[in-house]
Amino acid sequence: MLWWQAMVLGLVQGLTEFLPVSSSGHLILVRELMGLNQSGSFLLFDVVVHVGTLVAVLIVLYKDVIALFKRPFKRLGMLIVATIPAVIVGLTCEDYISEYFSTAQYICFFFLFTAIIMLVSEVVAKHNKDQKDLGWGSAIAMGVMQGVGVFPGVSRSGSTIFGGTVTGAKSKQIATFSFLMSIPVILGSLLFSILDVGKAGALGSIDWFSLGVGAVTAFVSGYLAIRIMLRLISKANYKWFSAYLLVISILTFAFYFLPAVR
Repeated sequence: MLWWQAMVLGLVQGLTEFLPVSSSGHLILVRELMGLNQSGSFLLFDVVVHVGTLVAVLIVLYKDVIALFKRPFKRLGMLIVATIPAVIVGLTCEDYISEYFSTAQYICFFFLFTAIIMLVSEVVAKHNKDQKDLGWGSAIAMGVMQGVGVFPGVSRSGSTIFGGTVTGAKSKQIATFSFLMSIPVILGSLLFSILDVGKAGALGSIDWFSLGVGAVTAFVSGYLAIRIMLRLISKANYKWFSAYLLVISILTFAFYFLPAVR
């Protein structure tokens, strides 16, 4: 992997981890377009870009992270409960997802699903004039939708935003909680990536410069994406993401299912 490819992938990872467009779906698509195959070096690359995005969310939300560990620990408990569905889906469906959805062929349908729920989220949020504080019901709904976001092409942040919005929670609280929910998910992905690196013995010939470029790019783009989304979620302005995903879905479908387009 060349340094500019690492920069592109780091940029894609950082932006799409927090924008409601699916990081996993975009990474699979971009890697296939660049002709890059999964290898030991990519396992290590996944580790460093996850570190970059994790640092970004911790810096932006450091006050909220600290508040999790203050009495009465209600928000921490809600975060734990909201994380359970994603853990269950990830552990039970990992092999199935890797076998059938690790290529870009079927991502178009998941992109379309994300486009639909983002459009519904905007409509619901703008018609809900009596938003309430985010409670256990909203946390559970966001957790269930985060479980759905495990599938490549389904946005994790988009799914959690949808879950919080349809339960009538306040947009600003949905934004903060959605990004807090990303922390254990990123930590989990980081842990599994490290284990995979160990099994693959990928610490041999490593281009540390490219890895560094990817990590820094993921951090910077992730930081910017979080800042952007905190503003957009408060205004429930999702239609442009929905339109973008619809276009990507159509183009991906045409490329993989219509031979004449290739």
